[in-house]
Amino acid sequence: MSQVDDKVRGNVNEAVGNAKQVVGDATDNESLQAEGKGQEVKGQAQQALGDAKEAIGNALENLGNTIKGSGN
Repeated sequence: MSQVDDKVRGNVNEAVGNAKQVVGDATDNESLQAEGKGQEVKGQAQQALGDAKEAIGNALENLGNTIKGSGN
């Protein structure tokens, strides 16, 4: 999965998790609140994974450019 996919899925999971928490709060449904919190945390982790993949990709690209530049 690409970093963009991870970030999009992370955003969706965070949003759905937050919505579940709001509904759980409004209905006094502790199970839904907990499920929402779990989904929010999952979304945050997915976004972090996407950020890490992007950082690694950028580092590799910079390394490649440095190697190409040193051949002159």
